[in-house]
Order: sequence, then C-alpha cells, then structure tokens
Amino acid sequence: MKTKQLSWINLETAAAIALTMSLLLQSVSFASAKTTALHPVILIPGAGGNQLEARLTTEYRSGNIICQLSALSQRGTWFRLWFDPTVLLAPLTRCFAERMKLTYIAAVDDFRNAPGVDTRVPNFGSTQSLLYLDPHLKHITEYMASLVSALEGVGYIDGLNLFGAPYDFRYGLAPSGHPSMVGDQYLSELRALIESSAAANDGRPVILVAHSLGGLFALHLLDRSPLSWRRQFVKHLVTLSTPWAGTVQEMLTFASGYTLGVPFVDPLIVREEQRSAESNLWLLPARRLFGEMPLVFANNRSYSAKDMAEFLKDIGFEEGIYPYETRIRPMVDRTVEPEGVPVTCIVGFGVDTPEALFYGSKGFDEKPEVMYGDGDGTVNMESLLALEKEWSEAGRKQLKIIKLRGSLTAPYLRLRLQLRRLLRSLA
Repeated sequence: MKTKQLSWINLETAAAIALTMSLLLQSVSFASAKTTALHPVILIPGAGGNQLEARLTTEYRSGNIICQLSALSQRGTWFRLWFDPTVLLAPLTRCFAERMKLTYIAAVDDFRNAPGVDTRVPNFGSTQSLLYLDPHLKHITEYMASLVSALEGVGYIDGLNLFGAPYDFRYGLAPSGHPSMVGDQYLSELRALIESSAAANDGRPVILVAHSLGGLFALHLLDRSPLSWRRQFVKHLVTLSTPWAGTVQEMLTFASGYTLGVPFVDPLIVREEQRSAESNLWLLPARRLFGEMPLVFANNRSYSAKDMAEFLKDIGFEEGIYPYETRIRPMVDRTVEPEGVPVTCIVGFGVDTPEALFYGSKGFDEKPEVMYGDGDGTVNMESLLALEKEWSEAGRKQLKIIKLRGSLTAPYLRLRLQLRRLLRSLA
C-alpha cells in the first residue's frame, strides 16, 4: 500500500455524491411514472448534511471572552450553528466548537447539549435544509439541491411526494435498555413521516434514500419496526457510501481532529467537540469486521478495533470509554438484518482511503502518516460491503450492491447503465 500525507477532501466528492443520488432517483422516478403514480421519496442526509440551529440561554457561559461577547448579541434568538462561515475565522472556531459540543451525563445515561445551548433541526419533512448548508453560500455549500431539482423535473413536489428527514447528526442511537432521547425522537418522527407520506400518496410505500450515516439510522429504524410495518410502508432502501462497520478515518478524527477539508481551521480546536459527538463514537471501526487488524500505530504499539478502549484512553479521551463500551459496542458488535425490505447499496471503490495511521514522536497532536487502502475515499471497502459479507443467504437475496470504480464522478454513461439495472429491481 502506498503512503502519503493526508490531503483535503475536495468539493468534487460532495458534488459527485449529489450527482449519483440524482441520477439514481431520476431513474427510480421514471420507473414509478410508468405505473402512473410516483412512490413517495424520503431523503435522509449524512453527518453534517443538513442545517442545525441553536439558541443561547442565560445559562450559557464561556471561558473565552470573544465567545462570551458574541453570545450577548445572539442570546435568546435562533441562529444557524451548522453551517456558519464564521467557523472559518480562528477566534470564532472555538465558539462554534463549544456550542456544538455534547456531554455524556452518567446520571441519565444519555448525551446532552452543552449547558445554555438549545438546538433544533429546521424544516423536518421538507428538503429545504438539505439543499444548501448555508443558503447565502449556495455555490460552495450545495448538498442535495441538484438531486431535488432532478426529482422535481420528473414530477416530484416537495411536501407532496418528496420529503426530507434532517436530524441532529451529533447524536446517535442506543441499544435496548439505554435511553437515547434525541435519537429515539428522530426515529419516531421518521416513522411518522413515512406513514404520513404513504397515506398522502394513496398508500404507496416510500423509497428511502440515505447517505452515509443516514443509512445507519434508516437500517436501525427498519430493524426496530415490526415486519408487517416494514412491508406496508417501505418499498426500498437505497444507501450511498454508508459505513456499516465504521471507518479508520474516524480514529484519525478522535486522535488528532479532522477539519472535513475546510481550510484555515485548526483540527485541534475542533477535536474536543468531535470527540464528544455520540455519532462519531458510532462510526469508529467495529471489531466484528476489523477484528485484530492494526489500524493505528503510536507510542511503540498498535491499536486494532478490539483495542478501542485503550485507544480512547491513550489519546486522552478516557471519558469516552464507558459510553462506547455500554452504548455503542452492543449495537456495532451485532449485525442488523431487517427482513422484508429490499436494500441497494451504492459504493465507490478504487479511491485511496485511510487504512492505517502512523503517529510519530510528537504524539496525537500532529497529523499522522497515512497508509491507504481501497474504499470510496472515506469509508473502507470492508465497511462498505459489510452487509454483503455478514447477512444471511436469505438477507442477501434482498440485497444489491452497485460498485462504481473510482470516485463517484464515474463516466455518466456507465453510471446510467448501472442505475438502469437497479431500476429493473425497483420497478
């Protein structure tokens, strides 16, 4: 495997994601149109794929004078927390990180916002908060605008048969016996949206289209719903780049911070906030798939997915061990296989993807050397194909994998050919 310094994720990747989903859903739409009626579509974004708003209360306190002063003008009013271009300004990056941070509260066995910070997800049920992360910077923050436009071109109408299911992507889910106030509320709202969407479209079941982390939420929703409900309300689940068993990239995020390709941002400033996110714990490599494979090399030792507790301790995030062991591991150590709903996974391959991280004498505060393997640039191939490997023979009969060589900017004609094949299975 070749090694090189970690490079920025470019905007072409994000654009390619939107393009691929757009072409896919356009094909599905035409298939449905042949039967004179469109199946409703619900779009579920990935981590960071929708806007998030915040409101500061009188309980908000900051040890940073700039953050405290900026709060005076924002207190009591809702403002866009994600995405806000002020995150690019070094003095305000710290304010952003403080306000995005979650805390695990042992007394309630759940995660909560930072004190004095209320948050909400705008426009649930609509695609509006999925179009652009910042509507004032459309040219650089487009997410699903092209996809939605393509769907509208074949007859879809936002709020009628096209819906969005944004969520607070900092939070995750929890296994049975553990509370998950925000995650459970989202699944409840998503389930209700699915039912109301079907009811508003003459009972036609919905097509769920989920990107990245959204695929995990969608699969767990199906797994936590009765078989009769799944068969009645969900026609198909289509996922794109979903990390079914986590990613090595996430270990880099926890160890030394990750800026998602945003220039001028110091990863160490956002590292603490990233470590605090429940969903990031969920995306660490799962031992059921990665096993004892060495993933991180530092301090004259190596860490595998089975060494996650030691890894979290050694990077200085010992407080993450208990919620990881009690809330995350029970979910990721098992394979989720809900029957009754066909699943199609679109995955990229042949793109350099972090496979092992090498930290030098300066420790985890420095960027590592990265050994690359196969994947889509973020998610390792093993994780992208986990369902194919882990599902039973009966489950695999309902599973289809579409592999696209290279980045998702694959040649359009070849991409359309693959999507036409998918179209036949959905029609």
